[in-house]
Amino acid sequence: MDTSQDALPIVALVPGDCTGIGPEQTARILADGNLANVARLVVVGDARVLEMGMAHAAVKLKVEHVTSPAKAFWHHGVVPLVDLGNADPSLFPLGKSNADSGRLTGETLSRAIDFAKAGEVDAITFAPLNKRAMFDGGWKFPDEHKMFASLLGHQGYFSEMNVLDGQWMSRVTGHQSLREALDCITPESITDAIELADRMMRKSGIERPRIAVAALNPHAGEGGLFGRDEIEMIRPTVEAAAKRGIACSGPYPADTVYIRAFAGEFDSVVAMYHDQGQIATKLRGFNRGVTVTAGLDTVFTTPSHGTAFDIVGKGMAKTGALESAVRLAAQLANVKTRTREITHAHH
Repeated sequence: MDTSQDALPIVALVPGDCTGIGPEQTARILADGNLANVARLVVVGDARVLEMGMAHAAVKLKVEHVTSPAKAFWHHGVVPLVDLGNADPSLFPLGKSNADSGRLTGETLSRAIDFAKAGEVDAITFAPLNKRAMFDGGWKFPDEHKMFASLLGHQGYFSEMNVLDGQWMSRVTGHQSLREALDCITPESITDAIELADRMMRKSGIERPRIAVAALNPHAGEGGLFGRDEIEMIRPTVEAAAKRGIACSGPYPADTVYIRAFAGEFDSVVAMYHDQGQIATKLRGFNRGVTVTAGLDTVFTTPSHGTAFDIVGKGMAKTGALESAVRLAAQLANVKTRTREITHAHH
């Protein structure tokens, strides 16, 4: 085995909910082999799910069963699989949300997280899952990011970010009602979001990320005519972060800041609430984006699109976003691996 491959980060690839397009996408990107020089991929899941994925994608993979990622070898064209033997896809109808399938999706991710905690994988990329199915299956979290934080015992701030065409979309508040979100927009939470965006982009290799902060009110409050949040809270918070050396500016009216960002003026926009950022990003190219769970010890990436129940099993699911998710995981994990080596060197 050549040594250049030894230096690649190890990424656990989880096929996602077996009632959706995840297994097909997983099989296809492994068969394409485009990622062999990006990461050492090890599938964590059920062999039967991967076989179903191969059938849907009409590809054949050489699979080697291993008991854990630490035991995996990456020979040319061979896919290492940790077969959990936990999910028989023939029990669940394709293209329908299913609580039992959701329970198993959560269990599979939880096992991948155990491998990350043990230092056997550097990052986790998962194909689309169904939040509702997972919730109904007993994983009582509003989204998978909160589940990951809970399983990792994470204390403190973390957030979901979306990456599309080199743009990092971040936000101060997330999956909660808009009424609640308004109360959660504070100098502390705005500062956390700006700092996390800066840190994640630096990790991905952007030296000095240019961050635009969105306003909360229409027209950024029109000089206080409708809302003083910009004047009293957002601007002073942005200016304080800029004084500490972050290249951030704003607040900018939310209805135009994304136009400026996509034109190349900024690397990232920090939205105040979920839909501000998501509407802009999804209009821009929903099916190509990658979602990152930012701020946890383990790197998690996933396609921004969902389980696409309408096209399951037809062999037509595109894999661009899943590929991008693996590439980004490897990029972020690489930095993590390097920082780990540097830290060891200093002790």
